[in-house]
Amino acid sequence: MAKILDGQRYKCSLAAMQSVQAIPGAIPVLHSGPGCAAKLSDTIGSSGHYSPNIFPCTSLNEKDVVFGGTRKLRTTIENAMKVLDADLYIVLTGCIPEIVGDDSVSVVDEFREAGKPVILAETAGFRGNSYTGYEQVLDAITDQYLEPAPEGEREKGLVNIFADVPYQDLFWLGNYEQLAKLVSLLGLTPNVIFGYEGGTDRVRDIPKAEFNLLVSPWVGIEPMERMEKRLGIPFLHWPNLPVGAFETSKFLRALGEYAGVPSDKVESVIADQEGYYYYLIERYADLFLETRVMAKQFTVSADAQYSLALTKFLVNDLSLNPATQFVVDDTPKKYRESVAAEFSNLNHGIKAPVEFETDSWKISQAIRAHDYHGYPLVLGSYWEKEVTEEMYGHYLNISWPVQDKVVMDESYVGYQGGIKVIEDIYSVAVQRWN
Repeated sequence: MAKILDGQRYKCSLAAMQSVQAIPGAIPVLHSGPGCAAKLSDTIGSSGHYSPNIFPCTSLNEKDVVFGGTRKLRTTIENAMKVLDADLYIVLTGCIPEIVGDDSVSVVDEFREAGKPVILAETAGFRGNSYTGYEQVLDAITDQYLEPAPEGEREKGLVNIFADVPYQDLFWLGNYEQLAKLVSLLGLTPNVIFGYEGGTDRVRDIPKAEFNLLVSPWVGIEPMERMEKRLGIPFLHWPNLPVGAFETSKFLRALGEYAGVPSDKVESVIADQEGYYYYLIERYADLFLETRVMAKQFTVSADAQYSLALTKFLVNDLSLNPATQFVVDDTPKKYRESVAAEFSNLNHGIKAPVEFETDSWKISQAIRAHDYHGYPLVLGSYWEKEVTEEMYGHYLNISWPVQDKVVMDESYVGYQGGIKVIEDIYSVAVQRWN
C-alpha cells in the first residue's frame, strides 16, 4: 500500500534543469508539460540571464500524449537556437514523453549530426531525484559533448572540481569557489564548470585535466567513473565537504599527495591557514566555554554531503556530542554502508548514530523523543524548525528546503567555512541571553 511522504526533501530528476542553469552559456530545453519549470524552480537565486521563466519548453498537452511530441520538440529546439544566444542546448525530458515513448534521441541526433551544440539527458521524474538528475546531466555531457584529449594535450596541474548539486544545495556557489581556492593554494589550477567563473569554455576544458576531484559521499561517483572510462580522466574521491581545520587539513594532505605536490609546500599552506583559524578560535574561547545555554548534543538532518560534513566538524573541531544524524537524500542502497562508515570515522573513537530517512514526520518524531540533556542543537531543513522550537532548541537552516535564509555566495567549506558555521551557531545561541 502506498504511503504518504511528509515534508519533501528533494525534487524529481527534471530538476536537472538547475544544474544546466548553473553552467553559464548553457540552457535547458524542456520536453515536458508546461508547468514543470515553474514547479521545479526556486524563487530565490534562480533568476538571471537564463531563468526558468524563459526556458524553452514543448509544453506538451493531451494531443501530444496521443500523437507524440517529437515534431514539437524539433521545432522548439530550432526556435530556441534562433532567439536564445546559448553555447550549449541540453534537452531534458519529463515524464510525459518517456511514458508515451517519444523518440527524443533521434530528434537530438539530427541536430548533433548537423554540428549543432545540442545534447539530451533523459530526466523523467520517475527516474530519480535532484541528485540523480545532476548525474544524468554530467553523463550526457561526457557521452555526447566531450571527446578524449589528444595525446600530449593534458594540462599539468589542471583539476576538474565536482561537489555540490547546484541550487539543491543553497551554498553551492560559495562552496565551489572555496574548493577552487583550496586547490589553488597547492599550486594547482582549478576547473569548475558551474557558477560565475564556470561556463561552456570550462566544460570543453574537462578532457584536458590531469584528474577529477570529487568531493561528495556518493553523488557523482558514477559520472566520475564514466569520465574515467570514456575520457581517460582518473579521479580522487573525497567523501565529505572539508569543514573546519581538522577535515580541511586532512583534505589538503590527501590532495597534495595525489597530485604530487611536495609535502613541505602542503604543510606550509596548512600551517598558515590553521594559524589564523586558531587565532580566531582563541579570541572567542571564553564565549565557547561560558555559553551555558549551548547544546550538549546535536542532530544534523540533511543530505549525505552536509549531514556527514557538519557531524565531523561539530565533533572534531567543537567537541560536541552527536545524537542521531539523519541522511535525507534517499542515498542508493549500494552506497549506504560506505556513507554510514564515515559517521564512525570521528576523533576519540566517537561514533555517530545515523539513519537514512526521507520522511520528515518520522525525523521530527525521533528528534522529539530524544533526550538531548539540555537545549537541542538541530541543523537541518525548514521542516525541522517547528520541532526544534517546540523543544526550545537552537535551530539552523542548512539544507533544502530553505525558507528563512538568503544565501548568495556564503560557504561552509574550508577553514573560513568552519568559522562561518561557528558564527551562525553561536549567533543563534547568544540570542537566548537577550
